[in-house]
Amino acid sequence: MSDAATGHIRLTSHSGGSGAPPIHWGAPTAAERGPVIGTTTTRADRNVIGTHSGSYGVYRALAVAAGKLSRQHRADLTDTTPTDTVGPFPQWSEPDAIVSLDPWGATVADVFAADLAAGRDIRPTIAVTKAHVIVPEIADAVARGRLVPDGRLLFPSGAALVTKAAIEPVWYLPGVAQRFGCSEADLRRALFEETGGMYPELVTRSDLEVFLPPIGGQTVYIFGTPADLADPRVELTARVHDECNGSDVFGSDICTCRPYLTHAIEECIVGAQNGGVGLVVYSRKEGRALGEVTKFLVYNARKRQEGGDTAEMYFTRTECVAGVQDMRFQELMPDVLQWLGIKKIHRLVSMSDMKYDAITGSGIEVGERVDLPDDLIPADARVEIDAKIAAGYFTPGAVPDADELRKAKGRSLDA
Repeated sequence: MSDAATGHIRLTSHSGGSGAPPIHWGAPTAAERGPVIGTTTTRADRNVIGTHSGSYGVYRALAVAAGKLSRQHRADLTDTTPTDTVGPFPQWSEPDAIVSLDPWGATVADVFAADLAAGRDIRPTIAVTKAHVIVPEIADAVARGRLVPDGRLLFPSGAALVTKAAIEPVWYLPGVAQRFGCSEADLRRALFEETGGMYPELVTRSDLEVFLPPIGGQTVYIFGTPADLADPRVELTARVHDECNGSDVFGSDICTCRPYLTHAIEECIVGAQNGGVGLVVYSRKEGRALGEVTKFLVYNARKRQEGGDTAEMYFTRTECVAGVQDMRFQELMPDVLQWLGIKKIHRLVSMSDMKYDAITGSGIEVGERVDLPDDLIPADARVEIDAKIAAGYFTPGAVPDADELRKAKGRSLDA
């Protein structure tokens, strides 16, 4: 019999173990802050709501249920330490600066070595490594002479050397509530009810202030020297990009997501080669955080509506299906920039007013804003870009008027 089928069920709505280490969010050192323990091997040590790995925790449950993974498995962290040092920076000890990730999450093996040696099962929530990224558009830019391989940052094959970090979400609930202008009690209740009651501690354990939500995280790609990100004297080219599987991976032309992503990568490489540093942050917020099913339903509604696919109805059709235009809510987005110690973005490769407002609102200075060149906008994506510019997205050019917005520019479903 597998260990998945033995033992009694442990409810989570009662008091936890008295030996669980406390978490003092925003403390100046890792030791004072305390470890984030979301593992299930020793439940008495748990000091958060939820478990590690975000949505992948469900796959862990499948592995346990299928008898493929022991409940008692502990990660061997030998040789897993970051390839590059990030921080600590002053923002790490400012309770309001970072509320959606654990700034100490990459250094668990070092800063909590004593706790690990004592048998506590503490897992990293951030991993930092190095890699080559190969993007066809970058290879094409090399072939066309727009990019010149230097053998250090960019190779003749079009491969670019990057430092990359994977980050799991770690939410400090009082801080998240403050960002969204609601009470912590209302936030906890909404999280509990909208996840179908998956986490009773949200409403029964007010002493637990940290939540590991079952959502996707984000990946950071750094072109150049990571330490330069925190130096405002070094020119930083950056894009914060929200996931779009259809475009980013499969090249769907109904939106500008992949063209903007690859354009940003090219700009980051050029910036790094010119003595600066480049940064792309990729966040898993598929379909404006509405999900891909909702996004495809909206596509159908846009293409079938009377009058065709127009910019005038772009946001309306989304709201008809989803009840809201956009659920990305960029309030938490700047946290990753604060984790990297960023004080100034010299060139922000984004037209989004929501991202710009969130970044500058967090105290980070933004210099030049880089829009998407017209020749990179797919014909079917003209609807999207016109609607966004009319709604307030940055553009150095003309803003479409009402007549222009009423023109059907998107293809029909069978075209």
